[in-house]
Amino acid sequence: MLRSMRSQQILSAAVLTAALGFAPTFEWSQQPAVSQDEGVKHDMKAAGNETKDAAKAAGQGVEQGTTKAAHATANGTKKAANATVDGTTKAAHATADGTKKAANATADGTTKVAHATAGGAKKVWDKTKSTPSGAVHGAKEGAEEKTD
Repeated sequence: MLRSMRSQQILSAAVLTAALGFAPTFEWSQQPAVSQDEGVKHDMKAAGNETKDAAKAAGQGVEQGTTKAAHATANGTKKAANATVDGTTKAAHATADGTKKAANATADGTTKVAHATAGGAKKVWDKTKSTPSGAVHGAKEGAEEKTD
């Protein structure tokens, strides 16, 4: 047993010696600490650029939305203004037509009343012009009847 323990110690010492002998080789194959800083810097720079690009894209989206909204509002305002002009024109024409019809009806009514008044005045004149002579003639007849 001693022998196997002793050989284990020798074997362990040989492995440890080999490991320590190759340790500088493993360390040299790793990147120095400065390059790790550069990697972090690069990652931070990339993150900053991505954030900047995202902010630009968001700003462009807002700009496009605002432009579309402004154009839609302008188009809606123009449509409303044109509709108002059309409605006002139609109302003005309807009012003018109604006024003409009312004026014509008033003129026709006035003419009819004037003709009726003239006709009535002529009838009254015709009746009254014969009344004095008829009254005189009637009075004579009445006086003659009393004397008889």
